[in-house]
Amino acid sequence: MEQKKLLTDIARILGGLRIPYVVTGSFALAIWGRPRYTADIDIVIQLLPRKLDELADSLLGIDKNVYLDRNAMREALERHGEFNFIHPASGLKVDFWVLKNEPYAREQIKRGKAKKINGQIVKFISAEDLILSKLTWYKKNYSERQLEDVKSVLKMQKKLDLKYIKKRAMAQSTLEILESISDGF
Repeated sequence: MEQKKLLTDIARILGGLRIPYVVTGSFALAIWGRPRYTADIDIVIQLLPRKLDELADSLLGIDKNVYLDRNAMREALERHGEFNFIHPASGLKVDFWVLKNEPYAREQIKRGKAKKINGQIVKFISAEDLILSKLTWYKKNYSERQLEDVKSVLKMQKKLDLKYIKKRAMAQSTLEILESISDGF
């Protein structure tokens, strides 16, 4: 199974269960900036406790040898953390990030952009929110890769909401980082 197929299968499941989500990370970067290979798919989901078992059953139905730990799902739900889904036959891993209970996190989901992949609608984080997310990750771990990703999106996307980015970057204390790597801020 290739990454796009797994992504569209998961998007179909999330859509069918009416679980709000956005694809982020390297897959979103491939939509908004310069593609970069990664062995995983990152998805932010707004998971409610009553949907946990349905989601687990649906993901386990993708293939007989997949790995998914329901206890890790429950813990991620309680802590607004992460759980993994692994498809051993392809070597692919999906990192599911349970949405934090914060207004900006919910806004990211609402601002998601639908794109069609292999005939399936897949919702991606907006280019602006991807930039902001990458700036936050850089602030946490100083990975130059995050800054290169931000530069890539800024270069590739000509119609960004710069007011929104500046406002949110100021709120998350990353405006100075953004100004140091870009013109126009």
